[in-house]
This record gives sequence, C-alpha cells and structure tokens, in this order.
Amino acid sequence: MSHLQKDQLLQQRGQDLYDSHDDKIGKIDEIYLDHESGEPEWALVNTGLFGTKSTFVPLREASEHGGTLSVPYEKGFVKDAPNLDTDGELSRTQEDELYRYYDLTGSRGDRDADDASGTVGHDVSGPTTDDAMTRSEEELRVGTTEREAGRVRLRKYVVEDEVTETVPVRREEIRVEREPITDGNVDDAVEGPAISEEEHEVVLHEEEVVVDKRAVPKERVRLEKDSVTEEETVSETVRKEEIDVDENRR
Repeated sequence: MSHLQKDQLLQQRGQDLYDSHDDKIGKIDEIYLDHESGEPEWALVNTGLFGTKSTFVPLREASEHGGTLSVPYEKGFVKDAPNLDTDGELSRTQEDELYRYYDLTGSRGDRDADDASGTVGHDVSGPTTDDAMTRSEEELRVGTTEREAGRVRLRKYVVEDEVTETVPVRREEIRVEREPITDGNVDDAVEGPAISEEEHEVVLHEEEVVVDKRAVPKERVRLEKDSVTEEETVSETVRKEEIDVDENRR
C-alpha cells in the first residue's frame, strides 16, 4: 500500500473512497486544499443514499492499493462526522471542528481569522492553482449485483386415484340335458334296477377377481437452473460544468 502524491489525490475526484476494512464509504465529490501548503487536506465524500449527504474526510493518511483509495477510519465513524455546509471552502471554525473530531494535530485556531474568510482555491479550479480552469462532469456508472431471488425445492407427495378395470370372469352353471332311449343307449339305460332312488352330485366352479397392487418406478425428476438475461433501463441525472467567458473591454 502506498501513500499518494498531490497530483494522484487530485485525480481521485469522482472515485470511490474506502475505509480501513475495505468497505465503501462513498464517492469523492471534491478535494479541498490546505490554505498555506496547497496540499490536499480534505475529501468531500457523498455518503448518503443517492449521494444526499456529504462528509469531510482527512487525506493525510490516505493510501492506495490495487487502484483503491482508502483512509484509516471506519465507515460508521466517517458518516458520523460533523455535517458542515460550505461554499467551496472551509472556515477556520469548521476546520477546527473536523480536527477535533478526527483527533488531528495542527489546528488552525492560531491562524489569522482573515485567512479563513479569504478566497482560496480548495480544488483544482481555484486561484491557488494555475491559469487553467478544470471543467468536470459526472458520468453514470451502472453495474449489477447478485441477490437471492427465491428458492425452489422438489417435494414428493402421495395422491389417490380411482382406477376401474373390466375383467372377464368365468363360472360353471348346471344345464339339464335329456335324450330319448335309442338302440345305441338302451343297454346303458336299463342297466341296474328297474325302479330305484338315486342321487348325482356335480361340483360347480367359478373364477374370482384378485386385485394386487405394486409400486412401479415411472420417471426421475431433477431441478436445473438456466441463466436468463434481461435488459433493464436505468435513468439518473448527472451534472456537468460549463464554462462561460465574460469579456469586459474599455
């Protein structure tokens, strides 16, 4: 991890600032320079939802690693810093308040009050820089993040269906057959007593329907995930600086 020089810090406008645990604090909106040394002193960071809150963070110990700018403070501590309204510069009172909050040495309390109210360039467009003016504009950066949309599980349960089958069944029935006495059967007919009592027994059979159930595997079911890409349109307002030239000649 390396500490940044002035030019490197000034190029961090519009970049994200991270805390000591690599958690994103917010986006750097502006870099404020020290009145006397001209070195980057404070970063004004948008920390609220959609950039609705701005917080000052000291850049003395800012460092860079892998393209990420970080400061040795925790995200929650930075967000609780004094909420100051400025008009392009910090007053002596405001800066002293920040010094106390971040427990920094070098308070400006012993400096002339006139220095705090004077016009001093705290950014790359101020009169303490060169003759050029830097024009900046916001760029919309849109990305994606993954979240859990839901869970799907397979559950097997039992249902009962009424099944009707038609099955043919057979049975035996009695049929009485009578035949006249003929020359061909007369010997069998007169065999035995002429007059007697006699019984014959016939066993009848019939088929019964037998039902047997057994489990038969039918199919296998599994869950598969498919990735579907959809397009979503994001609209956001971005700001940009314009430069007008006012020319007064006599």
